[in-house]
Amino acid sequence: MIVAVMAGCVGCDQATKSIAEVHLSYSETLSILGDTLRLQLTHNPGAFLSLGATLPEAWRQAVFGSGVALVLVALLLYALLSKRLSAVGAFAIALYIAGGASNLADRVARGGYVLDFINLGLGSLRTGIFNFADVFILAGAIVLAVHGRRSVKLEDNP
Repeated sequence: MIVAVMAGCVGCDQATKSIAEVHLSYSETLSILGDTLRLQLTHNPGAFLSLGATLPEAWRQAVFGSGVALVLVALLLYALLSKRLSAVGAFAIALYIAGGASNLADRVARGGYVLDFINLGLGSLRTGIFNFADVFILAGAIVLAVHGRRSVKLEDNP
């Protein structure tokens, strides 16, 4: 299940990035659904919402390259070897790893940056620009948080 989730998510993210690169512009925004959805290409040298984008190049490579790779390998080993991890927990970790791995693949293939192209919002209230890998990372974190809360409640009330 872990490998299937990871393969599907990485494939989806990379496919949408390829489509976005062919059909979208770096200079013009495509507005859809009454401006609720905006599509525009951008290079992100940092993490979520460009966090760390202003770090010196060597630090960015260390943190977003080697550091991320080590964390992803550790999470994968935990998901594959843990005897206490539930199926829901493994699914959540697989989502998280898939998003991180796809963005890491971007950094390797694109000279240190990630391709982002999605922006959501209503009026002046808008998200930052992101991609589907970011959605998978966030979804994995939410599933882990919700599942963790439920597990704690179940353990507290036998």
